[in-house]
Amino acid sequence: MFKFIIRYFGFLKFVPGLALVFDAFLVLWTLMTNPALLDHMDALEKKVLSWPNTTSTIHKYGGLQLNYGKKELGHIHGNGLLDMLLNRKLKAYVMGNDSKIKDHHSFKDSGWISFYIKDECDKQVALNLFNLAYQWHVNKG
Repeated sequence: MFKFIIRYFGFLKFVPGLALVFDAFLVLWTLMTNPALLDHMDALEKKVLSWPNTTSTIHKYGGLQLNYGKKELGHIHGNGLLDMLLNRKLKAYVMGNDSKIKDHHSFKDSGWISFYIKDECDKQVALNLFNLAYQWHVNKG
């Protein structure tokens, strides 16, 4: 469903507030179909927020955004889709080491990656990705 919406109705993300409403419906859908996923997402948020200088905000296109200072580490949509911006070298490294990490669903020729969190093992992969992004930002600046 998510890929269909993004592919054919992605232009609607520019309507103020609509992406946030859509993401709220994704959370409700996840609550009904896979409530454990919301627990994994909450655990990720709690762990990342325990690191120095991290905060959370609402992402402009929906979802929970986790930040280091004023820089986005990544964001998680209500269906467990993690989107993260890395440099191209890190992107190639993580995609080469885990076939479940894909090009971003919209920005394929960029440093963006997408990863679906579905279970406990995926939660650990997502935590490792956040840690990688965090260390990259800490060492960069």
